[in-house]
Amino acid sequence: MTLKKRFNFVEKSNSAGETSLVPYLALTLLYQDTSISTSGLLDTGASVNVLPYETGIQLGLNWNDHNTSVALAGNLAKFAAKGIILSATIDQFTPATLVFAWTKAENIPLLLGRINFFQEFDVCFYGSQLAFEVSPKSKSI
Repeated sequence: MTLKKRFNFVEKSNSAGETSLVPYLALTLLYQDTSISTSGLLDTGASVNVLPYETGIQLGLNWNDHNTSVALAGNLAKFAAKGIILSATIDQFTPATLVFAWTKAENIPLLLGRINFFQEFDVCFYGSQLAFEVSPKSKSI
């Protein structure tokens, strides 16, 4: 039996004050001995998971301690980014290892993208119901 959890879209406002309902997922991130509760936007269009600069600082990351440069695309292409590996826990699921591009960009959401969130979790969107289901990836037999 595969463990699944259903989540509702949440209301978010942009800088212009416009609101919309979007698929944000609550999760806990862990780096060494520091953990924070946060939420990430499920973004099937994002090639990689993206960690905002201020979230990395809250986790105790030091920009100068990380040497793996990552090239971002789209709106984030102009910002420097570095590869970071974190442990993430979603609801009652077993913690998963997630790879992030930690960007110098500020005031952006944490993005959960194809590499590697959608490789670690199966997600089913129910757009008309403003909901989505998440389950850990199935184990190969």
